[in-house]
Amino acid sequence: MPRFSAAIFDLDGTLIDTERLLIDTCLTTLNAQGHTVPRDFILSMVGVSGPEGARRLSHYLDHRIDMAAFEIEWEAATHQRYALGIPTMAGADDLLAALAALPVARAVATNSTTASARNKLNNAGLIGHFHPDHIIGYDAVALPKPAPDVFLAAAFRLGVAPERCVAFEDSETGVAAALAAGMTVVHVPDMAPAGQNGAHHRAETLLAGARACGLLD
Repeated sequence: MPRFSAAIFDLDGTLIDTERLLIDTCLTTLNAQGHTVPRDFILSMVGVSGPEGARRLSHYLDHRIDMAAFEIEWEAATHQRYALGIPTMAGADDLLAALAALPVARAVATNSTTASARNKLNNAGLIGHFHPDHIIGYDAVALPKPAPDVFLAAAFRLGVAPERCVAFEDSETGVAAALAAGMTVVHVPDMAPAGQNGAHHRAETLLAGARACGLLD
């Protein structure tokens, strides 16, 4: 019997190379509105949900930002960039193709909204690897990561017990959520440096992580 029955993936920075695009468009939009925010501060919010990121940014700027106007302009800038195509992370295409030939269910559990996740997967050419009901955003559950809700919802929809799932994550926030869900966790760091977060495996690419945890030979 295979060790895992399901593989559950974070999206941004794990399957698709969007974190850099998000940070760049965020900083460009802030600068255009007259706000100066260090790149490192924006980087520190990688993996958090949109509402939590907005709360932290507003607090950093002493609430001197019109968050509604900022979010509208940032969203427009990112959608414009996404429409040009979204690159996938190293090994993502190969891993998903390999899993399609195995009895391993697949899902996405993300701190993006569900609609945004589907749009990004489509622009990255990965949408066909996931059933629409198996793409779960934070808006589909009670609490975003670092709570385990999105991962538990993904396992439930797949009909797989959490302990039979392996979760792939790039952020500390996501690793904490997957661990809290009781899953085996593979940490593939992207933008932020890796800390001592308790992940079961750490790898430089998704394929290396899949081999390290025994998902692939």
